[in-house]
This record gives sequence, C-alpha cells and structure tokens, in this order.
Amino acid sequence: MFIVGSYGVAVLLCVITMICWGSWGNTQKLASPKWRYELFYWDYTIGLLLFSIIMAFTFGSIGENGRSFLADLQQSVGSNLLSALVGGIIFNASNILLAASVSIAGMAVAFPLGVGLALVLGVFINYFGAPQGNPAMLFAGVGLIVIAIILNGMAASRKEGNTDNAQKAKKGIILAAIAGILMSFFYRFVAAAMDFENFENPADGMITPYTAFVLFCVGVFLSNLIFNTIVMRRPLEGMAVTYKEYFQGSIPMHMVGIFGGAVWALGTLSSYIAAGKAGAAISYALGQGAPMIAVIWGVFVWKEFKGASKGVNRLLFSMFIFFLIGLGFIVYAGV
Repeated sequence: MFIVGSYGVAVLLCVITMICWGSWGNTQKLASPKWRYELFYWDYTIGLLLFSIIMAFTFGSIGENGRSFLADLQQSVGSNLLSALVGGIIFNASNILLAASVSIAGMAVAFPLGVGLALVLGVFINYFGAPQGNPAMLFAGVGLIVIAIILNGMAASRKEGNTDNAQKAKKGIILAAIAGILMSFFYRFVAAAMDFENFENPADGMITPYTAFVLFCVGVFLSNLIFNTIVMRRPLEGMAVTYKEYFQGSIPMHMVGIFGGAVWALGTLSSYIAAGKAGAAISYALGQGAPMIAVIWGVFVWKEFKGASKGVNRLLFSMFIFFLIGLGFIVYAGV
C-alpha cells in the first residue's frame, strides 16, 4: 500500500487535491451545451466509483506496507464502514447542489462560495475532531480565505447586467451556500473511520484511506439513485429530464462525465492519503484552495467575467491575493 512518508510529500498531494477539486467542473462546462448537468452527474458518480476500485486493488494493495484492500475490508467493523458511507451520502447531496450552481451561475461564482464556505466550516469541524498543526496559523489562514470569499461574492454581484441574470446569479449563490454548508461535514465522517496515527497498521476495526474511499464512493453512487432522480424529475433550473435521454447520450459525452469523476476522485484520495502526515484539518484546508483554481478557469478560460468593469477585476485580483496568503498560512501551520 502506498503511504506518505513526509510532510513535504503530503503537501504536494494536497496541491494535487486542490488542482483536481478546482478543475473537475471544466468537464461539466464542456458537456453543458448539449448535456444537462443531471445527466452529466450520473457519469461523474460512475467515474468516482470506478477510480476508487481501481486504486484500491493497485496502490491500496501492492507493496509490503500496510494491509491490502480486501484484508482491510474483512477486518473492519460496521460502524467505520457506515461512517465512510454516510460521508459519501452527505457529499453527494452537497455536490449535486454545487453542480446545479455551476450550471446556473458559473464556476467563478459557485466554487469560491460553495467550496470556500465548506473550507471555513470544515476546518473547524476537522480540527476539533483530530487536532494537528498550529491553530493560530491555521485559523488565520482560514480568516484570510473568508475575506477572499466575500470579495468574490462582491465581484459576482456586480458583474450581472440585467434583472434576469441577476436573479439567476442569486439562485446560484443560494445553492452554492447550501452546498458549502453540507460539504463541510462529509470529510469528518470519512476521517472518523481511519487511524491517522498509523496508516501502515491501523488499529483493529479501523480502515485505510483506500478502503474508506471505496466505501465513500459507494455511498455517493447509491444515494445518487435517490438524489439525482429527484432533481431529474423536479429540476432546479429548466425542464425535467429522463433516464431515456441519459441512455441516448453518445459515448464521448459519457466519457467526459466519467473523466470528471476520476479527476475529483484523484484529488480526494490524495487528500485522504496526505492526512496521515498533515492531519485532517490541514489536508482538508489545503485541498479547499480549489476555489482559486476554479476562478482561474472561469475567468481566463471560460470568460465568465468578460466585459466586467475595472472595479470587478480589482475585486477578483484582491481575492486571488487573499487566497494565496491564506493558503500559505495553512501550509505553515503544519510545519
């Protein structure tokens, strides 16, 4: 089993997490002109589950360190398996709302608010659940990121020109905020199933990051049968969609969603693995630098703020600065 051996490698994995979490939304944007987000999301969850299983039987089973995936699964206790499953269910509820927000308001609005809010609340939840790192530096970094979130919200509120767009932006902001609150809780449930003191030989009944991630993805997939069916029939935006439309989709269109799920899964598994050296709070917080990555995509690739005033551009620039400094504080908190 692959296990992180140093804080430096853990930080590198957290950077991978940040990039993946901030970039998977591009696959939704690519599919959106012809493919509703509810249909995209099915392929996204399939990508998650497939990636988790592949990683469990490869990096999670090879080598001399730690228990293999199947051996770890056999010795686990029901409460830990359930905890990881619940984490997946909570995440799925939040991420469907985030995907809806992206489709309505764009990446540059949805991610900083939704994921940024999840960062702020999640750091507190994860730190008090498993304290590790310098709390003063950690919470100072979080405070700076809160300022960045506020600046992004101000920029989003000023970019819309007409009433219809303003109403759509408002709906997107509300969905992103609800998603962020829900998202702040999922990581703690998954972390509770793992032994952060010893990933190589976890305590009896506790599970490795690879096993926890498979159970998490099973929770996502199973809950999607309920959550996504509901939003397909009663969509938050537009007309209802059917399963018939999903099966009529082209193979390339399905592959875009599966790839998006795999990208997010790579980032999440990297975060879980890194938590053994960095701690749950720091690992989670660094990964949640994703909004900065999403805004870069939204602003420079998808041109979501094209034609915005100089005042809006100044707010966006200030947001980048506060995010970068805040992330720097979070990294230093674990040194």
